[in-house]
Amino acid sequence: MNLHGMKSVLTCAELGREPLVALLERYGLHLEWVAAGSEIPGSYWGDGEAGLIGNGLWVRDDTPVHSVLHEACHAICMDADRRALLHTDAGGEYIEENGVCYLQILLADQWPGVVGRERMWADMDAWGYSFRLGSARAWFEQDAEEARAWLIQHGLIDGDGRPCWRVRQD
Repeated sequence: MNLHGMKSVLTCAELGREPLVALLERYGLHLEWVAAGSEIPGSYWGDGEAGLIGNGLWVRDDTPVHSVLHEACHAICMDADRRALLHTDAGGEYIEENGVCYLQILLADQWPGVVGRERMWADMDAWGYSFRLGSARAWFEQDAEEARAWLIQHGLIDGDGRPCWRVRQD
């Protein structure tokens, strides 16, 4: 359990910089690591949650990996005009938010044995993401068809559900 009474979630310090940098670079995003105890620039939620400013994701050792992936997916899923002005609040519509959640689960699979979708589902549930079916896994497996279709429509995943490694262009 952590200080907030939640199950512990995987942190950036546990995963390490290299896997995060390698994944983010595929999307033209860069990672900024701040010192322990420092405020995270661009963090919408505060505390240890990832910050988002332009093409940069700001983290520190205690930042949850699910938070980094979620904020990265916001930058990936938003249109170019919003991305150009991005600072802290990603905004977006309901369907885009669902696309963000879906894509972050797919990206977690890039680190099999370390993160993967099973761990991402558990961390999302522990943090408090809310889905009408009660869990991230149930949502992903039974209720995320629209999110998947939206990601395909915008060229962010292919028809087999694999990331296309590009940001939204429209």
